[in-house]
Amino acid sequence: MTRELIALSCPVCAESLEASGTPARMLSCPAGHRFDAAKQGYFNLLTGRGTAFREDTAAMVEARARFLAAGHYAVLADALAEEAASAFPTGVPRILDAGAGTGYYLDAVAGALEAAAGTRPPAIALDISRFAMRRAARLPRTRALVWDLWRPLPVADAQVEVLLDVFAPRNGAEFARVLVPGGLALVATPLPDHLSEAIEPLGLLSIGTGKEESVAAALGPGFEPLHSREIRRPLRLSDDDAVRLALMGPAGHHHDEAGIRRRLAGTPLPTVVTAAFRLQVFHRH
Repeated sequence: MTRELIALSCPVCAESLEASGTPARMLSCPAGHRFDAAKQGYFNLLTGRGTAFREDTAAMVEARARFLAAGHYAVLADALAEEAASAFPTGVPRILDAGAGTGYYLDAVAGALEAAAGTRPPAIALDISRFAMRRAARLPRTRALVWDLWRPLPVADAQVEVLLDVFAPRNGAEFARVLVPGGLALVATPLPDHLSEAIEPLGLLSIGTGKEESVAAALGPGFEPLHSREIRRPLRLSDDDAVRLALMGPAGHHHDEAGIRRRLAGTPLPTVVTAAFRLQVFHRH
């Protein structure tokens, strides 16, 4: 067996979880709990009751992958990468992406750190969607694990220096546990006017106010806010882009492509739609 560069813990008994094979095809602990890799390379660690939450479907993940690949949210990926690279200009910090989705933002951050240090940092990608983890498992030096972020994370204490949380649940106590003292948490949330021009045409969910305060409250006393910034970008979207945008988020559980195209026929999308994000940077005490 080969020990993980980021030590994992068994979701059943919390003992150390180690990998067998190159590439790893099995994770197991001394108590005998075993988890086999899916053919796409990810591991599903959800056991017993699993989770009550709905995973993003294959269609939602495909829509997100194509939308992000077009560069519409590249400005946010660049900002995350810049924050991580400025905090670790020469080192190779270990990364945990909580709610990683396809791994788009994780790849941007890991790529920037690799460019600075010459070595790709090891990373863990966690997401409740098997379809998302199929894609994240393709990233170099990344262990992709299907997991529910509201449960204790399958990662040993103080294992990562950088934690990413992009539009994902925030389990502050667990984030503090897996981050080393002095580690960095990068949290991205939508601003209230994010995609506001597209809410009616696409049937999107509106964004509430007060997210900056709610993020700090969710992370809890283990974290100190360092700074935050707002990131905005005007988007010019084709109808195909708009359909992917509608399908890739939470509204995608309730819409299909045909229905979205009917909505667009009745209420066309404005020429410009505003992407608006807040990026908050926290220090682990």
